[in-house]
Amino acid sequence: MSTSASRSEAPSRLLQIMESRALFEFGAIAAASPLLRAFGRGDNHPVLILPGFLAGDSSTAPLRSILQSQGYWVHGWRLGRNLGPTPDVVDGLIDRLEDLHDRHARPVSLIGWSLGGIYARRLARKWPELVRQVITLGSPFRITPDDRSAASALFDRLQPTHAIGLDELLPGFDAGPLTVPATAIYTRTDGVVRWWQCIEQTGAQAENIEVRGSHSGLGFNAAAIYAISDRLAQPQDDWRPFRPPMCTRQLFPHPADWRPGLTDKRAAALV
Repeated sequence: MSTSASRSEAPSRLLQIMESRALFEFGAIAAASPLLRAFGRGDNHPVLILPGFLAGDSSTAPLRSILQSQGYWVHGWRLGRNLGPTPDVVDGLIDRLEDLHDRHARPVSLIGWSLGGIYARRLARKWPELVRQVITLGSPFRITPDDRSAASALFDRLQPTHAIGLDELLPGFDAGPLTVPATAIYTRTDGVVRWWQCIEQTGAQAENIEVRGSHSGLGFNAAAIYAISDRLAQPQDDWRPFRPPMCTRQLFPHPADWRPGLTDKRAAALV
């Protein structure tokens, strides 16, 4: 739990304005889509994609379409608009995960965008036997109830409809790493949440991948989708850290690593 002195504020107004870049990222994915579709080496394992706050399955449709064409059984969450951890979401997510696991008779890869990634990590922590790996896109899983994001005001207004609070949704820094492979994709120019709240402490099965772009465009960011495709294509029992090919390395800045005690001031020095 953070104190008022160390509380993280929302990203700057400039970064929030720069979120409009997502429109250009959405347009760019149409040009990159044929190449990304050809890149896939899917093994037909199931993939469940969870949308961000206030979004629904329509927001993840481009990503789902590309991954489907690469050879995966890709599924939306089918829980409507993501208004936070309502009773329907909390109960519906585990039902959806169990259904897909039973239907395909294989562990499910979870991809979560922003708040969706926090859900994905909670599922993997509680039911690891059902999960193959977790990939998050700009998911602030290190945020605390005292911290603020660009979406905090609206999230707070919706809290009376939530089944659980952030204290239960987020396990805390002392919970340890996930027991399944975890990849955190983030951008330092995130205008919705603090980028350093979205990164792993790297380890045997945990990594960070940095891309250039906006928070709102991560689900159709060509570099992010390339990284997702690479992660999904790994053999289930042979996980290795992401290594972009030489020709694509300019798309992937050297990623940061989580440091205990990282604050807004210290994170700024890493930019």
